[in-house]
Amino acid sequence: MARKQLPIGIQTLAKIRAKDCYYVDKTPIALRLIAQGSYFFLSRPRRFGKSLFLDTLKELFEGNRALFEGLHAEQHWDWSVKYPVLRFSFGGGLLGSVEDLRASLDEQLGTFEARHGLPAEYPDARSRFKRLILRLAEQTGQRVVVLIDEYDKPILDRIEDQDVALQLREVLKDFYCVIKDSDAHIRFAFLTGVSKFSKVSIFSGLNNLEDITISPEYSSICGYTDHDVDTVFAPELPGLDRGEIRRWYNGYSWRGESVYNPFDVLLLFRNRQFQPYWFETGTPTFLVKLLTRRRQFTPALENVFESATLLSSFEVDNIATEALLFQAGYLTITGERYRPGRLALQLSYPNLEVKTSLNNSLLGALCGATEVPERYINPVYDLLEAGDLAGLQQLLHSFFASIPHDWYRGNPIAQYEGYWASVFYSYFAALGLDMVLEDATNQDRIDMALRWLGQTWLFEFKVVELVPEGRAIEQLQQKNYADKYRASGPVHLVGVEFSRESRNIVAFDTLTVGS
Repeated sequence: MARKQLPIGIQTLAKIRAKDCYYVDKTPIALRLIAQGSYFFLSRPRRFGKSLFLDTLKELFEGNRALFEGLHAEQHWDWSVKYPVLRFSFGGGLLGSVEDLRASLDEQLGTFEARHGLPAEYPDARSRFKRLILRLAEQTGQRVVVLIDEYDKPILDRIEDQDVALQLREVLKDFYCVIKDSDAHIRFAFLTGVSKFSKVSIFSGLNNLEDITISPEYSSICGYTDHDVDTVFAPELPGLDRGEIRRWYNGYSWRGESVYNPFDVLLLFRNRQFQPYWFETGTPTFLVKLLTRRRQFTPALENVFESATLLSSFEVDNIATEALLFQAGYLTITGERYRPGRLALQLSYPNLEVKTSLNNSLLGALCGATEVPERYINPVYDLLEAGDLAGLQQLLHSFFASIPHDWYRGNPIAQYEGYWASVFYSYFAALGLDMVLEDATNQDRIDMALRWLGQTWLFEFKVVELVPEGRAIEQLQQKNYADKYRASGPVHLVGVEFSRESRNIVAFDTLTVGS
């Protein structure tokens, strides 16, 4: 196969086809969706291909057959019927106030009215929208298709200013309720966004939407599957470690086939280096602030169980931590438990990019710094490779000593028991090393197991004000935690004890067993 252009940043089907870019054919999923019903909602993280999928739907309904040459839809869609399409988007620019939002609605409605030669008969957006749908159905003899991209972005852009976010929510709620009111004149409606607001707020007037966010059959509606990477992008793979591509960027799942974030894959193929491309386009400042304010025990993010109901709702004035992490793409579904009438979902990091990048941001927040200096990060690899536990102790002691004392006084997160373990965990998670938390043995659970280069490090954490000194290494020895790992090489037992008073590591007892 010949190499093609990479469609980086391209969100329209016409441009991709005209430039002969790589294209993953999503039309089989699009046709299945259209055949299934009329009103749908999809939540996916940013830069996941939602806009391109919406544009594909637009071109299908408008009957632009030439764009689908060689694709599944070419032979499986009725091209004799063309529908009027109203596609709204709130993804461009910051709509920071109600006035900005109303101006955007006025501009988008005005564009449609001018295109179809229709007057603006009412001053308010809600009435104009409803009238536009009616007049288009009368004018064309076909029911209207309504597509709304980034329906929630105006609210999310101002989520830290609760009063403004609530005002924006009410304007959008009033606008979106037109879709249900105009049912007789609508052929198909599809809304996409990052968050799913609960039915008592923005969706209260639009309760006929079917949420396909965690429907297994639509898990790959956006994103690239392993098959897509191996076939469509086969010419880009030589020279890259296929296993590393999977480890770094695959793993997003909505109870079905897992996918890669397209933005990551395309940037990797262009730059030929593994970097956190997706994460760096929008560092989650608000999320990090929220997690630290709520004293989030960062090791717990490795394994979260929550109800599907909680994860599918979002409120401006009552944001559940797990829902925010899931909907924003920092956690994904890795398992599920079903009980009659109740579905519980297991969540964890989707891949190495998210795990390392988010913990790097969390580590900075936990330590009162924007980012942790490289002098505390880079030496870890060499110390672990050499098995230099004394050097590792000294490095970690220096790291904790670098946290400003003034920061402790002003941040209650530093006072809770899990703080020290959170800092320690995020420190190693930011390195991208193979770690297992609460790893089960026939005796008990190990706080943290780290495996690298044929060696294993088993960590036990204690706070000396709560547990007498020496208990950390004692527990590792008494419960024979090393037995599980002896066959795979040297095992290093590390008992780490912290002191609230000295704000540092006061004991770092080690013992190496095995060979």
